[in-house]
Amino acid sequence: MIRIRNLTKVYSTASGHIKALDSVNLDIEKGDIFGIIGLSGAGKSTLLRCINLLEKPTSGSIEVDGVEMTRLSPRELKEMRKKIGMVFQHFNLLSSRTVRENVAFPLEISGFDRKTINKKVEDLLELVGLSEKAEIYPSQLSGGQKQRVGIARALASDPKVLLCDEATSALDPETTMSILNLLKDINKKLGITMVIITHEMNVIKQICNKVAVIEKSRVVEHGPTIEVFSNPRTETARNFLKSIAFSQIPEELKTRINALNHGHLEGRVVKIDFFGEITARPVISGIVKKFGVDANILYGNIDHIQGTPFGTLVVEFLGKNGTADRALQHLKDLGLDVEVVENG
Repeated sequence: MIRIRNLTKVYSTASGHIKALDSVNLDIEKGDIFGIIGLSGAGKSTLLRCINLLEKPTSGSIEVDGVEMTRLSPRELKEMRKKIGMVFQHFNLLSSRTVRENVAFPLEISGFDRKTINKKVEDLLELVGLSEKAEIYPSQLSGGQKQRVGIARALASDPKVLLCDEATSALDPETTMSILNLLKDINKKLGITMVIITHEMNVIKQICNKVAVIEKSRVVEHGPTIEVFSNPRTETARNFLKSIAFSQIPEELKTRINALNHGHLEGRVVKIDFFGEITARPVISGIVKKFGVDANILYGNIDHIQGTPFGTLVVEFLGKNGTADRALQHLKDLGLDVEVVENG
């Protein structure tokens, strides 16, 4: 659906040249909800705007639905953009027009007759759950309702691709979840390919089946979301995962660990990071039976990415004659990421 090859974007400024994108290569398949995540200034929004040529690339190619965007004439580009809807962070609604009129606007520009426009707007407002708000003005809407209007407007021309530029960053967590659920529902019902730009890992984990991590103008990791974050190769990806996994041990717990008294037993306090199907296995109870150690769970956290569980446990193992060390080695042999926090 979207094929990007060697995409580079350089801005010329008074102080010199700034490379906003550096040799980006990506493939986004039909029906994907593809997330692009990175810190502010990494190049995310520039990449999104290059897809529909709101920003003209310095070099490289962008193919959307089999059409090479960089080779289109102005007239051809105008027609092609009708296949690419866009949802903005700050809604960009027309304050002097009602909800109905905002959604109808792109259809009016395209020259559709009034009957067709009315039917289309009615269907779209029902899809986004705003049928009863049709005659209200944007100033009377909540942030989430404004974004629903923006989504309906972006869908008015029956696009094959929907580009979302930080579409939830201005919303509270509860409203963000409702918008993400709406986008997921639209993707399922209409089969629209979505590209979502965000700096929030919570957005990626809730909705995106694939993800690219962008760092300093380059894509440093990409692939299925579960694969990228189950084995992050870059510090950027690891830090985003930590933002929802709470894999750092709280300071309060570190103080408690330092005060532990193992008595006459050998003690090992370990942090275990886990991901995927192993979370359903009775690993800790199995170790207790196998090695005859005592296990005391000091801290735990679990979350999900696209239904796949991941999280962290901090466990104290107590035993004699090296059993605690053998239990620790067994965890490593199972392929778990294990870190010794304290020996005793």
